[in-house]
Amino acid sequence: MRTPDQAPALAWVWPLALLGALYATPAALITVTDPTKGLALAAGVLPAAALGLPGPRRARVATIVLGVLIGASMTVGALLAEHPVIAVIGIFALSVLAALMAPRGKVGRLALGLCLPMVGIGLSFGEPVEAAGLGLLMAAGSVYACAVSMLWPARPRPPAPAPGEARAATGRTVDFGIRLGLAASTAAAIGFAADLEHVGWACAAVLLVMRPSGDMVRSRGVDRTLSVLVGATGACLLVLIDPSNAVLAVAVAAAVIALAATNRSKRYITGTFTTFVVFLLLLNGSPQDAGHRFLERVLETLLGVGLALLFGVIVPRVQRGIQRRRASPTDPGR
Repeated sequence: MRTPDQAPALAWVWPLALLGALYATPAALITVTDPTKGLALAAGVLPAAALGLPGPRRARVATIVLGVLIGASMTVGALLAEHPVIAVIGIFALSVLAALMAPRGKVGRLALGLCLPMVGIGLSFGEPVEAAGLGLLMAAGSVYACAVSMLWPARPRPPAPAPGEARAATGRTVDFGIRLGLAASTAAAIGFAADLEHVGWACAAVLLVMRPSGDMVRSRGVDRTLSVLVGATGACLLVLIDPSNAVLAVAVAAAVIALAATNRSKRYITGTFTTFVVFLLLLNGSPQDAGHRFLERVLETLLGVGLALLFGVIVPRVQRGIQRRRASPTDPGR
């Protein structure tokens, strides 16, 4: 069995594609008659599709837990967004706390890798009620996905994380937490100061891309940017041809299926399919906004990735240079 570090750059697993098809079926059927509700429901099953299929049946209950946590985290972000100064300070504090918790076990890694980015995304919601509504849909989608996953036979637990991932998890320090907090809070502050419609897009990009390893930051930054470009372009082109509800339903199902089938890929391509579905939801009924939405999403993603590279690659390099100079022996000629 392949370990995660041996996985192909782009992997397609047919049993997971079938699982994704079952996840997508209710959303696709509803989209045929009511695209708004159908697309919202599709967004609700995206976390389950991205999670994959844990081997033991008992572990599959985690799908529900993740769905609830995502909804709760987005609601926290929406509540923070009502007070920009508190939001900037809060996202910094939460980033440091999550980084400190990460090496301590699964709960900490979950807080850093999932809950914190969802808080960032929550900054984009105008009202906490809106975030809570989507969160409830995601919770409902996760319950349905958990029930569907129980139809698959139990398997052994998947291999442990790759050695590089494990070292990165245990190497998170206060320094990383501060840099992560500075990057995320800077993204949020720029979003509020510029009165961006979706403050959370840049902030979420920071939190999804930045990792303790500079190599991982660079790799995820490239993958995130390309994923958003491809997903946003596909969604914009689709809405501009004024598709029928049936075509929208097929497109949404295809995105959920592809997300589920490719979640074992080594490259970070999840954003391709999530961006595609989110854009269809945003542009439903207003295709004239396609150009504006595309430019907004791409520029904010580039802002977030740029901040992640600044604080995740450039700042540590400068810090190491300063430390080397301080540690160098005194010039004997002095």
